[in-house]
Amino acid sequence: MSRSAHLLIVDPQNDFCDLPASHLPVDPLTGRAMAPALPVPGAHADMQRLARFIDATAPALSAITVTLDSHHRLDIAHPTFWRTGDGRAVAPFTPITAGQVRSGAFLPRHVDDLPRTLTYLDELEARGRYTLMVWPVHCEIGSWGHNVHADVRAAYARWEDEHQFIVRKVPKGANPWTEHYSALMAEVPDPDDPRSQLNRRLLDALDRADLIIVAGEAGSHCVKATVEHIAEYLPGGNLSRVVLLTDCISPVTGFGEAQAGFLQRMRDLGMQARSSTDMARALAA
Repeated sequence: MSRSAHLLIVDPQNDFCDLPASHLPVDPLTGRAMAPALPVPGAHADMQRLARFIDATAPALSAITVTLDSHHRLDIAHPTFWRTGDGRAVAPFTPITAGQVRSGAFLPRHVDDLPRTLTYLDELEARGRYTLMVWPVHCEIGSWGHNVHADVRAAYARWEDEHQFIVRKVPKGANPWTEHYSALMAEVPDPDDPRSQLNRRLLDALDRADLIIVAGEAGSHCVKATVEHIAEYLPGGNLSRVVLLTDCISPVTGFGEAQAGFLQRMRDLGMQARSSTDMARALAA
């Protein structure tokens, strides 16, 4: 009996890809080429390899799920939310701690948001996974940057047409009060928002597969957080069936060590780390 293989593609979106000019459309309002908001070096090549992998392994793939980072322009992890204590703008790639907010170094632009902001930062820091990072406005819902890389979208559309199975899309990040790196759960789930809580439907869908193949961006953040949650919450365990496509994952600039450490920890838990060409050969055997 053939094995079922579920391909999980984490955030393969334009805003995360270092796209060449050939992949950049013209903004009809400015006449200039659009640009990715948070390009990950190597991500465009990753996505092209991933597209080839989908085409090469299409008969062996039983399911494909695509996660989509999906944010509002106003978000606790965007500069639009913050100001400095003396009223200046906060630059992207600025980490902010609860202590800095209490000291007045950084403040939410709306003073009424201060209590909820501190509650969030205190809980985030207590969980010990991340310090809040102010990212450029990215993957804004409805924008070109929110769209899937063209090569990947074309490849999974071909699979969808051939197999007549829907490629499942899983949005994450629409709650502006919590960071949501993982496709499975926000960093601090909101008890009033089911979208931020553990996505058991996705976990169960992955758990039904004999192989769970993971690719996407970025290996230092959203892929990392998603796979860590798979390791923690996958109902059936048996992490040896999880395969990380190492040549279809890259880190955010300056976070290479975070990705390397994550990959090693997952290997230590029994997960596989393989190239897309090696995995394609294994699926064809």
